[in-house]
Amino acid sequence: METDEIVNRVATSGIISLDLEELYHPGERIVYDIKDNLWQGMILREKDFRDFLKTHDWAQYQGKNVAIICSEDAIVPTWAYMLLAVHLEPYANAFVFGDLNALEDKLFADAIAKLNAEEFAGKRVVVKGCSKVEVPVSAYVAVSKLLKPVVQSLMFGEPCSTVPLYKKPKSSVSSTV
Repeated sequence: METDEIVNRVATSGIISLDLEELYHPGERIVYDIKDNLWQGMILREKDFRDFLKTHDWAQYQGKNVAIICSEDAIVPTWAYMLLAVHLEPYANAFVFGDLNALEDKLFADAIAKLNAEEFAGKRVVVKGCSKVEVPVSAYVAVSKLLKPVVQSLMFGEPCSTVPLYKKPKSSVSSTV
């Protein structure tokens, strides 16, 4: 008697699916534009800036992800950005100098850095390509760098339809004479 049982070969293939969307930090993303601290939209005056830093409600950044920019063509001393970082640090989940794209890159880089590559050692891994949130290309590059040294194979896409990226070469025993 012949059976026409459907076998899910993907489920039995031993392929591990890594969904970078799961690394997405759900916290709010905001931009802090230092242009609001410029005198006449042109320069940053240290005394005024320090007074602002003392009175500003920093607790409003609690748990948020902050991109620090200056949207005006102005000379802003480096120490001003450093002072912002000092004040944001106790409250913000993350902050970067740069736009929201730079912030997203950092959030994903931080999450990927927490992955234990050894959990993927010797495994066949497919990095999922479709997601509901936008995963930056930098995250795919970073996870490739992390996993390539340890995996048996690395693929992109879905387990049923992948693009091969890397396959560990078979070990060859060389003899010396």
